[in-house]
Amino acid sequence: MIDLRSDTVTRPTGEMRRAMAEAAVGDDVFGEDPTVNRLEEYVAELLGKEAALYAPSGTMTNQIGVFVNTGRGDEVLLHEEAHVFNYEGGAPALLSGVQLRPLPGARGAIRPETLRAAVRPEDVHFARPRLLCLENTHNVSGGKVLPLEDFAAVAGSARDLGLKVHLDGARLFNAAVATGVAAREWCAHADTLSVCSSKGLGAPVGSLLAGARETIREARRARKAFGGGMRQAGVIAVASLHAFVHHRERLAEDHRRARLLAEGLAGAGYTVEPPETNIVLLQTDDPKALLAALARENVLATSGGAGKVRLCTHLDVDDRDIENAVEAAGRVRAPGGGR
Repeated sequence: MIDLRSDTVTRPTGEMRRAMAEAAVGDDVFGEDPTVNRLEEYVAELLGKEAALYAPSGTMTNQIGVFVNTGRGDEVLLHEEAHVFNYEGGAPALLSGVQLRPLPGARGAIRPETLRAAVRPEDVHFARPRLLCLENTHNVSGGKVLPLEDFAAVAGSARDLGLKVHLDGARLFNAAVATGVAAREWCAHADTLSVCSSKGLGAPVGSLLAGARETIREARRARKAFGGGMRQAGVIAVASLHAFVHHRERLAEDHRRARLLAEGLAGAGYTVEPPETNIVLLQTDDPKALLAALARENVLATSGGAGKVRLCTHLDVDDRDIENAVEAAGRVRAPGGGR
């Protein structure tokens, strides 16, 4: 079975499993797990921030980011296809009591003029705008990179308007590897940011929130309240540490294989969006039928939204898997115009 559903399906490497077995541990709620502490320090330094906080998931780090940057009844502005808006269970309203204001934009990006037009003046009738959430790379758009100059421009507009900026950087290192721009360059324009170790980097669990030291101190309280206090977490934190240290640069291999996959599918007659990172979007009239047909050929993928199928390369996929997936797609005659 060739699993191209997501880069979250990876399994720990042998080196990662050995590190997990040998990890030094302590009680993280007391701040005494040396491996968690080392991970947080490493990631904070990597991203150019004062401190970082380890948590079980990217949803949790995003939601803590929303919580520490807003108050109840505030408004959060974000792209209409943002992960925080669409795929996190309504948590901003549930946990932080905030209102989300989705904005349009090509390729998952919000233009400064769109943001300025959306921010309403102080008035008792309006929720107070407090936070802009950005996402890089942008998942729904097919792993598109928000260029640094565009990111800096809209983040600068947000600051001029009195807003904080949170970056959902679940796949930020894909953007860094694809462009050669260090992750910290984007992070310099954000008050808080979330990065994930359990997607392309291949760890089994874990994300981190980074920001100013006082902000992360408040974030630690929020993590506890949200149910994320952990004890001897070093056994999983070491997998994240291994991923950040050893697996960032190899993301270029995932990108290369995504290009090979896209080229192969195009050669087989499919309409494919050229990938920028590790996500390939294939256009079809009937995604459900095409997904079922691919599954019968032992290739797993997911819906990429209306009229699209999404395939994602990752650590557990090699060149031969890509060749086999293309050959399988070539055998498929999906109802509804899959080819």
